[in-house]
Amino acid sequence: MHPRIIVLSILPLILMVGLTGGVGYFFWEAALDQVGSMLQSSSLIQSAWAWLERMGAGELKSVLAPMIVIAVATPVVVIGSLLVVALLMTPVIVRMVARRRFSSLERTQGASWLHSLAWSLASTVMALVAIVLSVPLWFVPPLVLIVPPLIWGWLTYRVMAFDALAEHATPDERRTIFRSHRVQLVGMGVLAGYLGAAPSLIWSFGVMTIVMAPILVPVSIWVYTLIFAFSSLWFAHYCLAALHQLRCQRSAVAVVPVEPVTVVVPEVALLEAP
Repeated sequence: MHPRIIVLSILPLILMVGLTGGVGYFFWEAALDQVGSMLQSSSLIQSAWAWLERMGAGELKSVLAPMIVIAVATPVVVIGSLLVVALLMTPVIVRMVARRRFSSLERTQGASWLHSLAWSLASTVMALVAIVLSVPLWFVPPLVLIVPPLIWGWLTYRVMAFDALAEHATPDERRTIFRSHRVQLVGMGVLAGYLGAAPSLIWSFGVMTIVMAPILVPVSIWVYTLIFAFSSLWFAHYCLAALHQLRCQRSAVAVVPVEPVTVVVPEVALLEAP
């Protein structure tokens, strides 16, 4: 809740709202038509429509297509928010944490901004592939609460931990920290993934969420931005502390105290000396 963090979150918010609004303006109707055509062509879905109408819930037919489009677009919005925060906010956050808590920690510039961008994009592609392959699992009630947050958590860990160490750690130090702290970092990423998935629950409240989408979408994106800003701060504190500890350990090993050598001179030699 630091004022500077709140101010920094406004730029990612503006970018993501602009991108989401632009994509929605040009492709929303086409996406609805495509999903509606797919639903109409499915005999199984038609049987479900008939059953819903008999049960008095036929109005769900009009909101199913928008909810499917939103469900497909939400992971993309979440990942986009993560990338924008990582590229625009994380470097500033890391410098702020380093200045306040690790002022003596040397910066080795182990990874450039382009290297961070390439790492984030490669990790994002792998996460998107995992999301697409895992879609069938989302229809199993317990797994829909486990699989997507795990994927987002893995992506959060990959992106946030790399960016937290980009300016201060050498490639060897970064690999060492990733290897020795992997369990903790993945756990942090998964928890951040669950926090990032929380705003998506507002779309499960039914028809009113579709009507209120022009308001709920910017609010959700800002919540995503603040959650990932918190995650960035968390990873910055943890990773810089791990780097500081690693360098202290290596310094202690490099500077090993040398035991003094005692030279014993025989008494006979002392007596014969002039």
